[in-house]
Amino acid sequence: MYDRVIKLIGENNLELIKSKKILLVGVGGVGSFVFFSLIRSGIQNITIIDKDKVEQSNLNRQLIANLNTINQNKVDVAKDMANEINPDISVKAINTFLNKDNMDILDKDYDYIIDACDSINTKLELIKFASINNIKIISSMGVGNRVDATKIKLSRLDKTSNDPLAKKLRKLVKDNHLNNKIPVVCSDEVPLKKGIVISSLITTPGVAGLLITNYIINDIITMV
Repeated sequence: MYDRVIKLIGENNLELIKSKKILLVGVGGVGSFVFFSLIRSGIQNITIIDKDKVEQSNLNRQLIANLNTINQNKVDVAKDMANEINPDISVKAINTFLNKDNMDILDKDYDYIIDACDSINTKLELIKFASINNIKIISSMGVGNRVDATKIKLSRLDKTSNDPLAKKLRKLVKDNHLNNKIPVVCSDEVPLKKGIVISSLITTPGVAGLLITNYIINDIITMV
């Protein structure tokens, strides 16, 4: 299935991709695009964590959502769908809400941690965990309440703008004496609305998820 990948980047680079161990926290809007693009790019060892079930409101933007998966655990749906793409992959699905009290469920030998969750406190704990265990991490900032996918980009936490979530996370990172230069995917677009319920098209989380996969894959491969 990776014939076109090999023709582009070579078999040695594909083997490098296959050898990496990934943690993905959140398989919703951004996370579902990350998950399936990683699988189709050659990643074969991935742990996914999410407590949510598929809801009808997910149908407009989440790749795991269809009429047959509503009310099912997101991680279980994602794992089943991934096995239909490549039965040789190893997907560890953990149906829980990750927080500071259960970080001990994580392995310490991931090559990359991908934060695609909604909880700012979980984001902070993941940055702490990555720092302590010397693991590379990339985090998704706010892409909801925005309509211009061309404003989404790969940046650093200390360089974001027009992002209330990133602003709060920067303060927490500073207060905890952590690295504020971690890579993030963010939007420069001013959010169109404020409120507890985040609204979203498929375009913004889709682009954000693909940019995260783009970062991971290009960080792994060595092109001469």
